[in-house]
Amino acid sequence: MKLFVANWKMHKTRAQARAFAEEFGKLIGGGMDGAGAELVLAPSWTALDAARDARGRWALACQNVAAEAEGAYTGEVSAAMAADAGCRYAIVGHSERRRYFGEDGPLLARKLARCREAGLTPIYCVGETAEEHDAGRMENVLSGQLGILSRDAADAPLVVAYEPVWAIGTGRTASPADCARAAGLIEALLSSRGPVRVLYGGSVTPENAAGLLAHGHVDGCLVGGASLLAESFAAICRA
Repeated sequence: MKLFVANWKMHKTRAQARAFAEEFGKLIGGGMDGAGAELVLAPSWTALDAARDARGRWALACQNVAAEAEGAYTGEVSAAMAADAGCRYAIVGHSERRRYFGEDGPLLARKLARCREAGLTPIYCVGETAEEHDAGRMENVLSGQLGILSRDAADAPLVVAYEPVWAIGTGRTASPADCARAAGLIEALLSSRGPVRVLYGGSVTPENAAGLLAHGHVDGCLVGGASLLAESFAAICRA
């Protein structure tokens, strides 16, 4: 089943999330299971309840989790708390967390472990910077970032989001050929695991989503800016 995740980042108050959910619900009607699409909204912590769908047409994801299970960590939210709040998925290792908050492999490995303990399915993000991409280092970068999964249970459900950093919020988009190459590499590196869904994230729009899905050999999209409007996110989901 294709998977479409709306990562709202630090946008939307509770009222705005509620308005989005109402409009989005009207746009998708009875849901998109019949079309082979699973939908997920990843709002801020404060908007989880407002973004929830009482009819279950989409699931919820958190944008981050703490690396610790509990304790004296002011401001942190544990994976168990996220699951208790209704999250089914958790985004781990987004490039913005790596870049702005210094999250590295060992820390992300602990976050993945906490997700497993809480029953959350991680959406683990990988991708190279512009400098790494231009230097032809994509394979080395992805191999290193995926290496922390060696301690993750091979039969546990996993989503990997390929998000080339050079295409996030820049207006540049990886071509379907770029996506296909990255997806093929990810699948090869994780061939010893059970089924893994590979998503593409990076300036996804209603205009380019169909091409990326048809020719990029990916199983869905992690959508940023274009997910802030119900109409554009619904159009991407229909791709």
